[in-house]
Amino acid sequence: MAAYLAGITLFGLRFRKHQRSLRDYFLAEQQVPWWAIALSIVAAETSTLTIISIPGLAYDTNLAFLPLVLGYLLGRVVISIILIPRYFQGRFVTAYELLQQRFGGRLRTLAAGLFLLTRAAAEGVRVFAISIVVGIALGINEVAAIGVITALTLVYTFEGGMAAVIWTDVVQMAIYLCGTLVGLLTLLHLVPGGWSALHLAAHAAGKLQVFDFSRDIFRTYTFWAGIIGGTFLTTASHGTDQLLVQRLLAARSRGQSQAALLASGIAIFFQFGLFLLVGVGLWGYYRQFPPATAFARSDRIFPTFIVQKMPMGISGLLIAAVLAAAMSNLSAALNSLSASTVVDFHARLHPQGSDQQRIRWSRIYTLLWGLVLFALALLSRRGGRVVEVGLSIASVGWGAMLGVFLLSFVPRRQETGAIIGMLCGLAFNLYLWRWTAVPFTWYVAFGSIVTFVIGYIASMLISWPKEPLHA
Repeated sequence: MAAYLAGITLFGLRFRKHQRSLRDYFLAEQQVPWWAIALSIVAAETSTLTIISIPGLAYDTNLAFLPLVLGYLLGRVVISIILIPRYFQGRFVTAYELLQQRFGGRLRTLAAGLFLLTRAAAEGVRVFAISIVVGIALGINEVAAIGVITALTLVYTFEGGMAAVIWTDVVQMAIYLCGTLVGLLTLLHLVPGGWSALHLAAHAAGKLQVFDFSRDIFRTYTFWAGIIGGTFLTTASHGTDQLLVQRLLAARSRGQSQAALLASGIAIFFQFGLFLLVGVGLWGYYRQFPPATAFARSDRIFPTFIVQKMPMGISGLLIAAVLAAAMSNLSAALNSLSASTVVDFHARLHPQGSDQQRIRWSRIYTLLWGLVLFALALLSRRGGRVVEVGLSIASVGWGAMLGVFLLSFVPRRQETGAIIGMLCGLAFNLYLWRWTAVPFTWYVAFGSIVTFVIGYIASMLISWPKEPLHA
């Protein structure tokens, strides 16, 4: 673990150089090959939450999460056709510059502000997940675990900008995928009878069920929630959220950006399949060798197995793999939060500033956001299964965000009408999240529809020609 932390930090610092402009710092001079961006996209959407919670989800239930991943693939197709061409036409640094071009500055400010709030809140949950693993592995307290990882990630993100983020993502993805694969093979070796015995038992217990065609809207992982909800969720997260849009904008051309996004979809499908199979393997193992005390939460099952049951050396590799996912996601969040803060707020308030001054401020904001995420992680220590908590928080904002981006492509749109629609969509999703049993898989679909319909109606009413008054 120590070797990994030192090595990845030093590797990230190799990209420290004198950036000449904000595009250099935040878009890596648009010189990154498509395959590296594809791997970076996968790493950015894979956090510690994914590695520890998805196996826990399969342990508790079955493979019904996979239709959601199919929705992730469809969402990428929508983005490639609709949004990526618009982003490259405008040579943007952030996604929200498109909203200013289509509507005006007020909506851009509102959308960027919503991104900062929801991304920071969701990322706080993801950073907290680090402490679950490190705390189990080393026995240190949560504050120390979160602090060490945040500080080391800050070092190379602060200095290297987007180039450091993308290339460390590539290395970190290789580490956590290899580590997880080793974990699955070790599980199959430890389960008596290997894969054949595990397959028979899991099939009989319904653990291998993939499709649930129930029409119950309150069930989280049905086929319909996966395909429809997953398509909307990914269209929002990868098409309107600066965390992932920034990677698409770093590509050399529109075609390479589209290739990177579509290739990442294929990779993410196999990756989630691997994590779910690990969960099934954990179920098979603990079914025959029950733990002395029941697990307090399913998020602790995989980390506990790694530390207690894996051979020494392999366990260290797996803990390093989990830390790799955590650091890749955290570095992406820090860089995107800083980019939106500088481009969407600071540069507009200080239009006379030079690029070198703005790069200096970019580093300052990276540091400040690191402190904010550290504090939010400490506040996120209560909640349910962490992957669902994180996705729920992010989905609340993504619904309203996707709605206004879709509204930007229709005629007779009005900025005031779009703002009204966005606020209504956000309020609706907050209601769904806090006061109903509707699962997060539907938040983006419902929120974007409410935003689009109300925004369009409000725009029509605002632009409706007034009848002249007659004496």
